[in-house]
Amino acid sequence: PCSQVDYRAKLWACNFCFQRNQFPPAYASVSEVNQPAELMPQFSTIEYIVQRGPQTPLIFLYVVDTCLEEEDLQALKESLQMSLSLLPPDALVGLITFGRMVQVHELSCEGISKSYVFRGTKDLTAKQIQDMLGLSRPAVPVQQGRPLHTPEQSVISSRFLQPVHKIDMNLTDLLGELQRDPWPVTQGKRPLRSTGVALSIAVGLLEGTFPNTGARIMLFTGGPPTQGPGMVVGDELKTPIRSWHDIEKDNARFMKKATKHYETLANRSAANGHCIDIYACALDQTGLLEMKCCANVTGGHMVMGDSFNTSLFKQTFQRVFSKGYNGEFRMAFGANLDVKTSRELKIAGAIGPCTSLNAKGPCVSENELGIGGTSQWKICSLDPSTTLAIYFEVVNQHNAPIPQGGRGAVQFVTQYQHSSTQRRIRVTTIARNWADAQTQLQHIEAAFDQEAAAVLMARLGVYRAESEEGPDVLRWLDRQLIRLCQKFGQYNKDDPNSFRLSESFSLYPQFIFHLRRSPFLQVFNNSPDESSYYRHHFARQDLTQSLIMIQPILYAYSFHGPPEPVLLDSSSILPDRILLMDTFFQIVIYLGETIAQWQKAGYQDMPEYENFKHLLQAPLDDAQEILQTRFPMPRYIHTEHGGSQARFLLSKVNPSQTHNNLYAWGQESGAPILTDDVSLQIFMDHLKKLAVSSAS
Repeated sequence: PCSQVDYRAKLWACNFCFQRNQFPPAYASVSEVNQPAELMPQFSTIEYIVQRGPQTPLIFLYVVDTCLEEEDLQALKESLQMSLSLLPPDALVGLITFGRMVQVHELSCEGISKSYVFRGTKDLTAKQIQDMLGLSRPAVPVQQGRPLHTPEQSVISSRFLQPVHKIDMNLTDLLGELQRDPWPVTQGKRPLRSTGVALSIAVGLLEGTFPNTGARIMLFTGGPPTQGPGMVVGDELKTPIRSWHDIEKDNARFMKKATKHYETLANRSAANGHCIDIYACALDQTGLLEMKCCANVTGGHMVMGDSFNTSLFKQTFQRVFSKGYNGEFRMAFGANLDVKTSRELKIAGAIGPCTSLNAKGPCVSENELGIGGTSQWKICSLDPSTTLAIYFEVVNQHNAPIPQGGRGAVQFVTQYQHSSTQRRIRVTTIARNWADAQTQLQHIEAAFDQEAAAVLMARLGVYRAESEEGPDVLRWLDRQLIRLCQKFGQYNKDDPNSFRLSESFSLYPQFIFHLRRSPFLQVFNNSPDESSYYRHHFARQDLTQSLIMIQPILYAYSFHGPPEPVLLDSSSILPDRILLMDTFFQIVIYLGETIAQWQKAGYQDMPEYENFKHLLQAPLDDAQEILQTRFPMPRYIHTEHGGSQARFLLSKVNPSQTHNNLYAWGQESGAPILTDDVSLQIFMDHLKKLAVSSAS
């Protein structure tokens, strides 16, 4: 939409490379009055369907852990059998099971179930795996005029991957007959699990048969890998799996080696455009910290639960295969994102479920933020909510000032394989006016999007937290916040009371306050696996969901009026209120003290207190609505004043009343919180002091 068009000469000039091009043949009749959608400014995003090229079916490879408890395994088998009916009929499916040994199941033989068994202690190269499975192509001299693909070769690759409609019955029976891992586990030992080798074989199998096509490796595991490459913990139960404390003290002896093993697999998988999903259901940690790169680099899902026999896992897994309104899957594969900029902008990097394609060019900045040094990224798997954060740098060429009144433009070109196996290209072009930071500060202020800024800064912070110490990241966030307040706040030097922020900045410090306390930056009270899980979802959700994760939403239900959003503050916790809090990962319903007493007394069952019954029901209905749409399904917590689960609510609200200032004069009502954390009010006072001080 920003290009210059000469309708007489039928030429258009690109505003990124300044090249003049002829109109394409389909657009020969374009004129000032007959414009295509591409030239209309309101259509910033356009999607094209590419008709040429072969269509390849989608591929799903199940990698299943058999060292599970009987009922867990039964529930998992039922979920897998159910998922076969949700797949498109021409999709290819494969099955690998693992315990102490790894079995690759042949799916093509009628009536006999055959499988190839691998030792779980020895890592194999891709070449060895392909040789052992008989996937390597024999060196046949190619005769003139003969097609390269002989029928035998297609049969070889399809022994392990078959279309669903052909083997639906066989595979359902095969899954139904899966037994627990037969190796005996002595008391005080963990079962031997060869997750690392199983994943390695899955990646090798797809590499050899379907490189560069959309495929999902779906790993279901019920515990940590305990032998072979990629092991996270030994088989002795008396040695617990690593905690944050061990990692800080450098006591996690398998961590570096295991992480390296999974990183290699993740990069190989990403190079072929295959994504890896991890579904980990166990009460203890399962090694997500080491395996997180498999899902993070390839854009796969990461789901964490207590057991495969919970509705949390079953419904989340079902939602992976949910369809849009036109009956198509909400998933896409093998995307390449190419970012083009006008010459005053350079690309610093991206943060999200992607890997770099190392495309250097004049528009790539030397200062890297996130995954930088490139203008193109590969995203192996997309769903409608996948969101990448892209960072730019403004550069002046040869000290020439940026032209006033000019516009800077950015274009995002995403090529991907749609779930209907078509190739599609989506192009988004946006342009913004330049403003001079010295003279037109109020223009910049008015255009500031504090919500997007908070999420972008948070992603940078979380990205840094993966490799830096926690306190350093917090200090960096604080410094950035103080600099912003110094630039855009209005104040007199050294007078904190004169400090004011305009409306477009007023919520930003509050987002940063909640981000500092969030599980993305505070690892206290979370296991390394939980931290990896939270960070994984934070790096890929869209703006609204990310804001809910940083600053949860709190709704109050009472007899005083309709449900209303209230401040995430301890003063909102009143005895005659029901609160509903949504933190994205949990949904908490909290009954105030009086309401809980009424419920215990059974008022809701008496006909004259019908309205109390409705009041109790209202938050349940609203919670149900959230539970039905969100992926992954959140944990549902129903608690009351003084209940042990109330900690979920109390740890999130701003502690404006604590045990320290409880007896202050003229205290408002609300619930005091036992904590030594600073409250938002104290945080803001310190921020004002630092922003106005002439020393800083």
